[in-house]
Amino acid sequence: MSQSLSNVLLHIIFSTKNRHPFIDDIIEPELYAFMTSIVASRGSYVHKIGGIADHVHLFATLPRTLSISDFLEEIKKNSSKWIKTKGTNYRDFSWQKGYGAFSVSESMHGAVITYISNQKEHHKTQSFQDEYRKILQLNRVPFDERYLWD
Repeated sequence: MSQSLSNVLLHIIFSTKNRHPFIDDIIEPELYAFMTSIVASRGSYVHKIGGIADHVHLFATLPRTLSISDFLEEIKKNSSKWIKTKGTNYRDFSWQKGYGAFSVSESMHGAVITYISNQKEHHKTQSFQDEYRKILQLNRVPFDERYLWD
């Protein structure tokens, strides 16, 4: 085969450091647009991005030239540097060290978009920690609670 092709869909979740509510209504649209531009610059595509003040859900295609960890490092590092330039409210901004990345089949594309679109409503009744634990369990990802939060 002379050409390398892929369609690896990922639902990625990561939080602000200590789940500090940095992502307010003022910065959210600009932050999501900036993160989308980072993804596009790597040859990828954001299908949906959303979240609440303390975490982000990113549904994107993994570029075939990057590992998941390198992809996330690019997004988190560049968006963190960028947001710190947006005023004193954001000067202490930081993302948590870790992330969750889950494969998504093409048949679940619409369901993941709907799920991410409803984050603000969803989190009126469920904490980020409970949501994340549930997603890990549904995806059969073993975890140690002692190391899950930073």
